[in-house]
Amino acid sequence: MVKDIRTILVPIDFSASARSALDYAAMLAKRFDANIHLVHVCEVPPMMTIDAYAVASLDWNRKLGEAAERDLAQAASQLRDAKVTTEVLFGNPAKCIVTAATTNLADLVVMGTHGHGAVMHLLMGNVAERVVRTAPCPVLTVREAGEERQFVTGETSVRVA
Repeated sequence: MVKDIRTILVPIDFSASARSALDYAAMLAKRFDANIHLVHVCEVPPMMTIDAYAVASLDWNRKLGEAAERDLAQAASQLRDAKVTTEVLFGNPAKCIVTAATTNLADLVVMGTHGHGAVMHLLMGNVAERVVRTAPCPVLTVREAGEERQFVTGETSVRVA
């Protein structure tokens, strides 16, 4: 049995890919009369034990969170046809997104497939992939418009736009 879509969680890192996902989520929210919950995760380095560093880090986190809240409010204001809530979290992006989906009883997560580029993907892994594997609800991944895909079959490589 497929349950109704009432809450759509949209992780947003303010990249073009996340914007494409947000546009898609807005269309779904309008179609299903669903709410949108925007989540931005501020990834912070682990704290060191030096007190001065800890104080500087707390101030940095506060400023980072305030900037994210402003950006989320701006994104939310552009979604006129849906009830939108926002949340800024700190920590590992995939874990925070899955926790937010659980806490907010999300019926669907809509997220972009790429955020900060190929180098970050190699260094940190794919957040979307981790969310797909661990989320408590279905996850819809949305590619950025015009994003090129490459399929490798045997020794032949094919590019698809």
